[in-house]
Amino acid sequence: MARLALVLLARRLALAVPILFAVSALVFVVLRLLPADPIAMSLPPGASEADMAQLRRDFGLDRSLPEQYAIWVGRMLAGEFGTSIHFRRGVAELVAHALPATLELIALGLLFGILAGVGGGLLLFALRGTPGEHALDVGTSLLLAIPEFLWAILLVLLFGVLLQAMPFMGRLDPALTLPPAVTGFLLLDALIAGDPAAFASALRHLLLPAAALAIGLAPLVMRVLRASLQEAIHEDYIAMARLRGLPEHRVLLVHALKNAALPTISLIGVQAGFMFGGTVLVEVIFAYPGLGNLMVDAVRNQDLPVIQAVALIYCVLVLCLNALVDVLYMLVNPRLRPA
Repeated sequence: MARLALVLLARRLALAVPILFAVSALVFVVLRLLPADPIAMSLPPGASEADMAQLRRDFGLDRSLPEQYAIWVGRMLAGEFGTSIHFRRGVAELVAHALPATLELIALGLLFGILAGVGGGLLLFALRGTPGEHALDVGTSLLLAIPEFLWAILLVLLFGVLLQAMPFMGRLDPALTLPPAVTGFLLLDALIAGDPAAFASALRHLLLPAAALAIGLAPLVMRVLRASLQEAIHEDYIAMARLRGLPEHRVLLVHALKNAALPTISLIGVQAGFMFGGTVLVEVIFAYPGLGNLMVDAVRNQDLPVIQAVALIYCVLVLCLNALVDVLYMLVNPRLRPA
């Protein structure tokens, strides 16, 4: 089974390579068509034309577009993303600092969303045909009607400003020191360093932004799982399980849920890809130092190397996530496994 999973994953990642190159070319060309001049924006007002020309040469912006793209792709394949025009630091260094923060946020948001969605879907199914089902349907419609960034603002106002129960800015309390960066993931580094105060603080700072992301995922999972269970419960194998005298909760959780999970897994994979885009505004609202905040700063300052690198990394993450979901779907559904 493990060998099959690795083969399937390798195939999906191989198919993703041409997509990655197409996205990189599109991002590169579109950024060069923008009317703004990143070099002029990065220099002080009294800079001379010679200074601007020298800086363009330093960043390779004096070459033709095909040359610039070829140089960028070559450096990218060598693991070098260039130097930030605005921050005057290596792009790889900036990304390495911001990426773990975003991955932590997305992982916790996915966990909250899946747990709430699966639990809510089972509850909706258990309440089918009752007033409680209609009330939950209205509640899920309300959750879906409000976008993630607005939920982020509401959570800040309620739990951060009004109740003052949760922190809503940054990644760690200012009074605490960052644990030694071993992995870049603050929660894991705090555990490695044996610093429970830093771990608790980092987790508290993650709760509100992760909840904002999870609220966008949970209602969709609830509805799809409920619909899938309603279809599965009428299948012949469910009737046979009941005839064998199995309790209803075992029929639901062991037999019906296993098959109803297939469309739910597909939905989670698609929505997880959208969640990467949703982190941009959520990170800005919570002043969370992740890829989203880095991208916004780069766009504001027309920092082309950073924009290109972050856009490409978002693409890589989404493609890898989709590949993992496809493999999981094939492993769960034996009919899709290659002979």
